Amino acid sequence: MTLTADFAAVPAGDAVSAFERDYAARRRRARRTWAIGSTLFFIAFLASAWFGDFFRVTQVTLPDGSRDWRWIIPAGLPRLGEYIVQTFPTLRWDSLGADFAEWFWRWRTWLRLLIETILIAFMATTFGVIGGFLLAFPAARNLSPNRAVLWVCRRYLEIARTVPELVWALIFVFCFSVGPMAGVMAVGLHATGALGKLYSEAVENIDMKPLEGVKASGGGWFDQIRYGAVPQVLPNVISYTLLRFEINVRSSSIIGYVGAGGLGQEIRTAMSFQEYTDLSALFVIIFVTVVVIDYASEKLRHRIIGMGDRT
Repeated sequence: MTLTADFAAVPAGDAVSAFERDYAARRRRARRTWAIGSTLFFIAFLASAWFGDFFRVTQVTLPDGSRDWRWIIPAGLPRLGEYIVQTFPTLRWDSLGADFAEWFWRWRTWLRLLIETILIAFMATTFGVIGGFLLAFPAARNLSPNRAVLWVCRRYLEIARTVPELVWALIFVFCFSVGPMAGVMAVGLHATGALGKLYSEAVENIDMKPLEGVKASGGGWFDQIRYGAVPQVLPNVISYTLLRFEINVRSSSIIGYVGAGGLGQEIRTAMSFQEYTDLSALFVIIFVTVVVIDYASEKLRHRIIGMGDRT
């Protein structure tokens, strides 16, 4: 009696022993790989912590006036708490309305800049989706026409997403002066690189059989993409796009720090004049906006992919 065709000439007992030896060898290799990987990760973690000054000590002044040496993290955490406390406004129940009015005293200006921030993010996401979607297919290894096109598209996407939005914003502010246009171009270019990578990875994971069917029917490269690839990657494209729009809203609220429009200018002003309560008000505005966008994006995505009846 034999177990498999590979052990046709081997008795069942010997086949089981060979299987057990092979299984034990695989287990040993897996444990060795896990041990090496864990060691390398631990070394990288310690090196990163060392270069990040996590192990640095600093001299602190104690309440009694004496000085002591402490690790930087436990010494700095109380200061972080003090900073956060300073950003909270004074709210009293008997004058809650007046306190809120004082907290959001520039709400008209902030609302206008918030709308500007959202519009910057929307336009930037639109440009990012168009650029990323068009470059995703030639940047995918399984669909790129040739190696030269693949190399050029991938390098372009890498450059676009490697340079931070703030750096792009500085470049475009220098070219086109201050204003929302520089913000749209900066965030849109970075979004093109990020979305192009995500889209291309989704394309590389598709099933190639539908494309082979289109090709066998006489379809060209564009026909294969249109009828074989796009229907498969569309759900991922929608998810990545909505996520990127949420990210772009946050990015658009920061790039104004260098004059590219949006709430960033107000954040810079509040930090420069140490208006801590204004900072907390701006944070609340951005937080509520992101929550609303996230909720709306989730509902929209579920509606598009057919989950609306199950939520």
